[in-house]
Amino acid sequence: MDNHHQRPNGNQRMNSAKLEEHQILKVSKADEPLTEQMMEKICEPLNLNRAYKRVKANKGAAGVDGMTVDELLEWIAIHKESLIESLLTGSYRPQSVLGVEIPKPGGKGVRQLGIPTVVDRLVQQAILQVLEPMFDSSFSDSSYGFRPGRSAHQALKRAREYVQEGYGIVVDIDLEKFFDRVNHDILMSRLSKRIKDKRLLRILRRFLSAGMMKQGVCISRREGMPQGGPLSPLMSNLLLDELDKELEHRGHKFCRYADDCNIYVRSLCAGERVMGSVKRFLEKHLRLKVNETKSGHAPVEERQFLGYRLLGEGKLVIAEHSVDRLREKIRRITKRNRGVSLETVITELNECLRGWVNYFQLTQWPSQLRVLDTWIRHKLRCYRLKQRKHTWPIAKFLMSLGVPAQSAWPLAKSGKGWWRLSMSVPVHHAMTNTWFNEKGLINLEQKIALVKV
Repeated sequence: MDNHHQRPNGNQRMNSAKLEEHQILKVSKADEPLTEQMMEKICEPLNLNRAYKRVKANKGAAGVDGMTVDELLEWIAIHKESLIESLLTGSYRPQSVLGVEIPKPGGKGVRQLGIPTVVDRLVQQAILQVLEPMFDSSFSDSSYGFRPGRSAHQALKRAREYVQEGYGIVVDIDLEKFFDRVNHDILMSRLSKRIKDKRLLRILRRFLSAGMMKQGVCISRREGMPQGGPLSPLMSNLLLDELDKELEHRGHKFCRYADDCNIYVRSLCAGERVMGSVKRFLEKHLRLKVNETKSGHAPVEERQFLGYRLLGEGKLVIAEHSVDRLREKIRRITKRNRGVSLETVITELNECLRGWVNYFQLTQWPSQLRVLDTWIRHKLRCYRLKQRKHTWPIAKFLMSLGVPAQSAWPLAKSGKGWWRLSMSVPVHHAMTNTWFNEKGLINLEQKIALVKV
């Protein structure tokens, strides 16, 4: 918010008419209470309209009531006044969230999401737009996840700086089922320090404790915060900001992205000491548990952070599990029994590769990209040969691309498998790197080099 003023006291409190002419203040101190009239700000037409546009743009699945984003506007036209009244009186009650499980990256387990109804998403978004500017200004400079103007790339660059300064040991903290174990009372106590509007606090508590509908059964929740709603990232940052402040107080070098926290120290002995003390702090003050299997302290090159791996001298390279996940996506796209044209396959590949390149543009290891480029072209050569299927179509295709008949026919008649055939010299002469470039296939090494310029 741009225009802020101190919280009024006693006779200085503004009446509701004057309130409409002012913006709610941005607190200057982390422990200074916010105004008691926050629901009026949340219910301002401009704020609600912004919230609707964001929910509409984000799309997303329907919640337990089956209402889609496209149906929201019609619902608002009918129920706008009653919705605003329930918010202003603090009587608004969110519906249960729809429990949905999605596979974790790499296929290791599932992640539980909780999808609110579109109306609840609208309300959460309206609340977020008022709370975020106020809370975010007090968050740690070492926190990067789900904050406006901050990104994973910034966290990685800061981590690289720490390593280059000689902090070559990382204490990698992974919280066990963080979103499932958020303590409601602790989070509400943090909120009540900053928010004095009891109506808003009641509604926030109801969002936290809303049941989860799974397979037709509504499960009550006394802890946890479902991933999937607009407020969840801000609430997680608010809770974990206490960890950030503790690490800052101790003078540690660290980067936190959501519930992924890396602390950089100079020795393994220091790493062991920090791991133990941080674990005790999290368990005692935030009732959170460190995942012993995924957490640890080690030289930076032995750990991974946000899909990258840091080498001892501070060089950023792509983590092996990130490469493996890309390979798995490419295998699905280039599956040889799909029955779609090579041009369609390349289009789908490019959509996947563009996003991957944008995220991994910080890599400083070109040979990784070169190997991937070679492997992708290999998969496509194999796909194209399999499309031709029989001897004559294969030979004709190769000859159309300049392969002599005396080389094309023996290869077409060969009983070797498609993968081995795709590695042969005639196939490489037919489907050259230039040929793939002309087909529009993204070259990872060249693309990342261009992004860095």
